[in-house]
Amino acid sequence: MFGVTVRDHMMVAHSFRGDVFGPAQRLHGATFVVDATFRGESLDDSGILVDIGRAADELRAVLAELSYRNLDDEPAFAGTNTTSEVLARHVADRLAGRIRAGALGAAAQVTGIAVTLHESHVAWATFERAL
Repeated sequence: MFGVTVRDHMMVAHSFRGDVFGPAQRLHGATFVVDATFRGESLDDSGILVDIGRAADELRAVLAELSYRNLDDEPAFAGTNTTSEVLARHVADRLAGRIRAGALGAAAQVTGIAVTLHESHVAWATFERAL
């Protein structure tokens, strides 16, 4: 299995519901480093799984939908704690939709994706999905 990873970041505001979150129940900001790994078993005739530039552009576009926003106000997250796990799934699902719509081009050999949100240098969450 091949994997090609691109990285970007997003800055959001959000709060959590539930005592388990302690002081994070209050509105706070978060900066996430986001890795998107595109996976596939074969390469195209040029020897690539996916064009790295196109992959980076797609990740940037998905993150732009969330960056500099208060996620508590976003309809997509109504009634949901926007944990790292939830956000990783959201980004993966949005990327998957764009890939299925042809955003990476016809030559892309991508069959799966994994998105990792790094909360810090010691903690992160990942969501993986097939396309």
